[in-house]
Amino acid sequence: MSIEVYRDTWGIPHLRAADAHELAHAQGRTTALDRAWQLEVERHRAQGTTAAFLGPEAVGWDVFARRSRLADTARRCFDALDEPTRTWVCAYVDGVNDGLTRGARRSPEFAATGLAPGRWEPWTPLAVWLSTHILFAGFPTKLWRDHVVRHLGEEHAELFATDGPGTSGSNGWLVTGERTATGAALIAGDPHRFIEAPGVYQQIRLACPEFDVVGLAVPGVPGLAHFGHTGTVAWAITNAMADYQDLYRERLRRTDEGGDGDGDGDGGVEALGPDGWAPARVHTETVEVKGGDPVVVEVVETERGPVIIDEPDAVISLRYPPRVTHELGFATLPALLAARTVTDVDRAFDRWVEPVNVVQAADTEGGTLHRVAGHVPLRHRDNRLRVVPAWEPGHEWTGHHDPMPREPVADVAVMANARGLASPLGVEFAAPHRANRIAHLLNERKGWTAPDMAAVHTDTHLASARPLLALVAAQPDLGLEAREVRDRLLCWNRRMTADSTDAALFAAVRGAVVRRLAQHPALAVLAEPPAYPALFQPWLALVPRVAYALETLLTGGPVPEADRLAAVRAALEEVAAAPPAQPWGATHRLAPWAALPDPGPDPEHDADWPGLDGDHDCVLSTSSVPGLTDRSARGPAARYVWDLARREDSLWVVPFGASGVPGDPHRRDQLPLWLRGGLAPVITDWNQLTEEHEEHHDHR
Repeated sequence: MSIEVYRDTWGIPHLRAADAHELAHAQGRTTALDRAWQLEVERHRAQGTTAAFLGPEAVGWDVFARRSRLADTARRCFDALDEPTRTWVCAYVDGVNDGLTRGARRSPEFAATGLAPGRWEPWTPLAVWLSTHILFAGFPTKLWRDHVVRHLGEEHAELFATDGPGTSGSNGWLVTGERTATGAALIAGDPHRFIEAPGVYQQIRLACPEFDVVGLAVPGVPGLAHFGHTGTVAWAITNAMADYQDLYRERLRRTDEGGDGDGDGDGGVEALGPDGWAPARVHTETVEVKGGDPVVVEVVETERGPVIIDEPDAVISLRYPPRVTHELGFATLPALLAARTVTDVDRAFDRWVEPVNVVQAADTEGGTLHRVAGHVPLRHRDNRLRVVPAWEPGHEWTGHHDPMPREPVADVAVMANARGLASPLGVEFAAPHRANRIAHLLNERKGWTAPDMAAVHTDTHLASARPLLALVAAQPDLGLEAREVRDRLLCWNRRMTADSTDAALFAAVRGAVVRRLAQHPALAVLAEPPAYPALFQPWLALVPRVAYALETLLTGGPVPEADRLAAVRAALEEVAAAPPAQPWGATHRLAPWAALPDPGPDPEHDADWPGLDGDHDCVLSTSSVPGLTDRSARGPAARYVWDLARREDSLWVVPFGASGVPGDPHRRDQLPLWLRGGLAPVITDWNQLTEEHEEHHDHR
């Protein structure tokens, strides 16, 4: 096997092989060497086996993974792949298995948990993709809307509509050659996800005689699904905020004592559908738990889909496209690597399924693309809004949206999860502030260059502060201290910079308002969530819902205007009694997720962790939960600028580094750059890279 592995000064792997299959093997092997622990955590998450080494706290996810049939769905999707794509995925998996044992020896987490590296199956990358994105479209929001309707009435079903705590957004923008210094397009942006250590994106270069591509890979998945630059065409995506997963309230009945547990459909359970009672498939699985008793899970699947909630008062099934169609869209991945023009990218994304994304692309010939890609079923509007009764007709899927929305690009195109291109496909979208702000900044001038884009990435203007500040301005007869707080806020420049004490003051008042609104009798009835599994409770918690819908709740809704004014007044007085003495960054700090904390000193848990610029509705979207915490668990999981004039002038950065190995010099070497909004150059000259010399084994 002829494989060359190079590294740049940031430790980013640049791989070169004789053909696309050898290159896929190299990508899998290198990822296993750099990210063995991360890969194995993701494999176990997809299989629902994490509690066996992480303990009781992981049981909730494992039960959901089993009930939702993630691994089985991945197997079905793999079996449905065309032969070339299947062979390509297998090459990647062979590479992972080739490097996993050696990678595990470099990762102390294995010894700390007693976990031995396992073996990846050919379908495992598809399972990793499914487990990463199964909650991405936020179907638990339908549980919340049911809760709201039950207590506030149908007219308030969409009262809290916003990109809530369980979804992830992104910024992306395309600037055509008419507005750049080079006359060629620029594509830039930053995917917003829960920040994980190691990071959810892996910078990598994949080169062979057929193609030479740089981009951001998802560890455990071959190719470059979301962000890439082939030299002649570049692409990027954001979450389209489409609704494509349905929840059905089921009625089940037992017909015998249980069945043989082999999952062949004779387990003695029937489900009521529009045409009457029909057999459901049922079997049991056991979740092993480190330090606890095993948990036996009954897995039931009706004609709608697998039952994911099985409570005495609620049995709910999930219907999601890959389970129905046996398609994830993986044939798109090798096609993207071979793309030369936006037409190629467009054609590749025609086969995309999960998740539903807005895509932008540009090529060196001046072509541009702005479209939605993915599978969105056609069905009754009620399916989008809430849990629907499985036994009532009219809630079936009747096809899918085709063609997907698209629009031409004129000068500048922006995608930031707001209503727009994907509006016909969803219910809840991000507030327009990020999209409007990006468009405003880009349209201010011409002559943009790749380095200029950092100023857009890091913009901290908070337009969503306006409704609250309007109520602050409307407060008469305040005491001296409260007047001082009011006057400071009204003179504030509305920038959420880490060194701003006025930003901290605003955040303190905002948090106090959120808590008061959540305690108001009109909303407090929502404080006791339904008894659903703990996994879904973040979508059902009242304070985060109030926090993210604050603009709406301050300008309308069930809380009377007089009471809204009173809540703001009380918040001003509360904060005036003990105003924050430190700037916004003192409390607005990064709180990344990790399956295990690193051994030894760890900046993630250090009191001196640097403060973060930005806020939820800033372009620099570092989200906290006002009213609960200023700590930020979600933000830019990467930043990128693709330059179509010269690929070597492109730029990128991730929150931590190229390596997932504790103690490795490239574990966190990009963190200072990421924190200050900097970007590293994309190195494409092989002469500027350092070759790694190690033995490679021929597994063809």
